[in-house]
Amino acid sequence: MSVREEFDEWAASGKDRGMEDRHWHTAKHVLARMPVETGDAVLDLGTGSGYALRALRERGIGRGYGLDGAPEMVRNARSYTDDGAVGFLVGDFDALPFADDSLDHVFSMEAFYYASDPGNTLREIRRVLKPGGTFFCAVNYFAESESTHAWQENIAIEMTLWSRAEYREAFRDAGLYVAEQDNVPDREIEIPDASAFPTDDWDSREAMVDRYRTWGTLLTVGVAP
Repeated sequence: MSVREEFDEWAASGKDRGMEDRHWHTAKHVLARMPVETGDAVLDLGTGSGYALRALRERGIGRGYGLDGAPEMVRNARSYTDDGAVGFLVGDFDALPFADDSLDHVFSMEAFYYASDPGNTLREIRRVLKPGGTFFCAVNYFAESESTHAWQENIAIEMTLWSRAEYREAFRDAGLYVAEQDNVPDREIEIPDASAFPTDDWDSREAMVDRYRTWGTLLTVGVAP
């Protein structure tokens, strides 16, 4: 199954809204760190329901582009967004449909690891960013967060499992300076007392704490020279 087919199914079943609700716990903190200014052009890579661009428009960005590989996701995002300054398009992470040095910022939440060639995707991001532009890359699926590794068993497409160090190295190889790297914990999801475990999803409270409070979302920020 392709990325497009996988996420078309998710969109058709309404999972995009569920993804938005779960991701917002940490995505809102990542978005708050982005140094956006009035009039900036921002690309949301793997936009899903388009929630990130709607939030950034409230901060005054001038133009938002939401790119997703799944037509159904794009169709849903358009239906959720009543804003002529935000556009959604179906596209490939390996060939971004933007001119060189044309974007102020790129954001991606829980999508980068679906790129078929992540090194090339980073080079494409570097190409389209203006000098001084930033790439805020947020992922929950990474090497140090061991409890997320089982996700691959439930996803029909191959995902990239990099460590924190591998993300930094790949950013640098693509020509992006690494401005920061941080773990953003999810402090909103409720973690029951130890007596409630095991649950349907967790063997122990310690494992759930490790997933959400210790590792949370890995944020790597790259800056175009």
